[in-house]
Amino acid sequence: MRELLLLRHAKSAWDVPGLDDHARDLAPRGRKAAKKIGRLLAEKGLLPDLVLCSTALRAVRTLELVAAELPRPLEVRHLEELYLAGEETMLKLVRAQDDRVRRLMLVGHDPGFHRLALLLVGAGDAVALRTGLVQKFPTGALAHLRFPVAHWAEVAPGGAQLVAFHKPRELD
Repeated sequence: MRELLLLRHAKSAWDVPGLDDHARDLAPRGRKAAKKIGRLLAEKGLLPDLVLCSTALRAVRTLELVAAELPRPLEVRHLEELYLAGEETMLKLVRAQDDRVRRLMLVGHDPGFHRLALLLVGAGDAVALRTGLVQKFPTGALAHLRFPVAHWAEVAPGGAQLVAFHKPRELD
């Protein structure tokens, strides 16, 4: 059994005209959302064995705020190729992971995250699928996917069960 957590970066700031997209930080609302997701992960015991994070500042900052809410440090790798990556690039990254990693988290961007989730999910919580994931993958949202496979290399389109889809605005 393999689990994949897809965390889209939280709401970013647009208050600095001309700032390079890669260097945009989080808005105050985004900082609050990231902390909510961190608390959710801690409460549910959903600590990843490995985190692959985009190098964009808004993704890095999201992960820092999430990690600050967790009971232990995370193993993190920052990857330039996750910055605005498409679903095929991310699927290759997922399939290439060491099988000692049971729960993997990706922290990155849309539209790639939405497309990857829709590509992978074949079953799961019907309400979460219908009212959430199918419509959009908002900033700060977390998709929890489970694969009934022994090896990451076996992850295939339509092979995931959507365990949950959390949006920060729906959390306390």
